[in-house]
Amino acid sequence: MRVTDSSAALPCPPDPHTGLPTADVVLPCLDEAAALPWVLDRIPDGWRAIVVDNGSTDGSAELARSLGATVVTEERRGFGAACHAGLLAAEAEFVCFCDCDGSLDPALLTGFVRRIADGECELLLGRRRPEGRGAWPPHARAGNLALARMLRRRTGLRLHDLGPLRAARRADLLALDLTDRRSGYPLQMVVRASDAGLRVAESDVPYRPRTGKSKVTGTWRGTWHAVRDMRGVLREPPADPAPGGVVRAGTGALR
Repeated sequence: MRVTDSSAALPCPPDPHTGLPTADVVLPCLDEAAALPWVLDRIPDGWRAIVVDNGSTDGSAELARSLGATVVTEERRGFGAACHAGLLAAEAEFVCFCDCDGSLDPALLTGFVRRIADGECELLLGRRRPEGRGAWPPHARAGNLALARMLRRRTGLRLHDLGPLRAARRADLLALDLTDRRSGYPLQMVVRASDAGLRVAESDVPYRPRTGKSKVTGTWRGTWHAVRDMRGVLREPPADPAPGGVVRAGTGALR
């Protein structure tokens, strides 16, 4: 992982007028130059955009840098690898995740962070509500529904979506010791958060047709690979209590 534009790396304090906490927004990126200007323009004022370039060949990294984003280079391919590189590069108390393809509006994350700061939950996910033709292909929606049902059996969480728009405290996410570096990363975050006793909630968000072609759910094959990765996460054993009341998941300790 390589971080550039480190001069922009210090997060801003809470806004003195609104009191709204600031956050770092992780944007995994693979050839998203067409969507980047809109996405970065929607980052809330005072927040830091961390664009994690995962092997783009369309100039995404250079464009993001020119638009004021902090750019992280993650050479290991994989959605989870890009997300985790962004998490490690983050410094703010709150960290958000958003796709970089224009399908989701990062401006909505201010409400997410406020709810977490107010103590409503520790991990908040965006439940996607499709708007516009082709926003959510049937095969991708079917795969997501099946995974939500399997997640409910595994954890008891009654979630409807495992969408990529989400927010949490950085310390809570780091404590989860996330290990998946492919498509299972978002699900592993939810499973381990549940095992750790963190409160997980969801909130409706509009989901628009993405700019460009999806690298994961744009085809049946991509969807199948994603579901396969996530089913592997669901087969992980639940976290076990350790002496002293600490909860351990995998090799990491959770509060």
